[in-house]
Amino acid sequence: MTATLESVRSRSFAFILGSPHGGGNTEALARYAAEGLPSDAGAGWLSLSELSLPARPAGPLPQGPEKVLLDATLDSTDLVLASPLHWYSVSAATKLYLDYWARWSGLPDVAFRERMRGKNLWAVTAYARGDDSDTEPLTGMLRRTADYLGMHWRGALLARAHREGDLEADPAALARAATFFAPPHHP
Repeated sequence: MTATLESVRSRSFAFILGSPHGGGNTEALARYAAEGLPSDAGAGWLSLSELSLPARPAGPLPQGPEKVLLDATLDSTDLVLASPLHWYSVSAATKLYLDYWARWSGLPDVAFRERMRGKNLWAVTAYARGDDSDTEPLTGMLRRTADYLGMHWRGALLARAHREGDLEADPAALARAATFFAPPHHP
């Protein structure tokens, strides 16, 4: 059997944390899921609350936190947007990060759209109330974003968790997290 380039290449996961504070349930869920990454995959973690993207770009070329995010976005094979559910969508910081994608698409010499094509987009979301159906606007927006850029939408890991410790008390959520990044099995 001949190995394909896809089976030989290791993957690089960029976890973009969109919570306004660190260590919340969404981040914890993402970290549980990351324990199940393929052994040859790399993982980097960036907190949008620590990077503090300005509402408007600082100059004509990416610099500072914007440059850090652009490089992480383009250098990864897999983007994991870990955002708690806020008003049925991603957090404000995650939305601002996605707004920057439009800016990057228009920058000369970045080739943003071309470089995003074929990447994998994942979501990790904890929500406080309701059920999984309340996350449909969030997952729909991200799925459409992936489609628009020619990315592969890989789905969302969802868990209801309001208080610290809620995840640990939900073995089903932890079991879903453990296998979230596992490759699909083909018969």
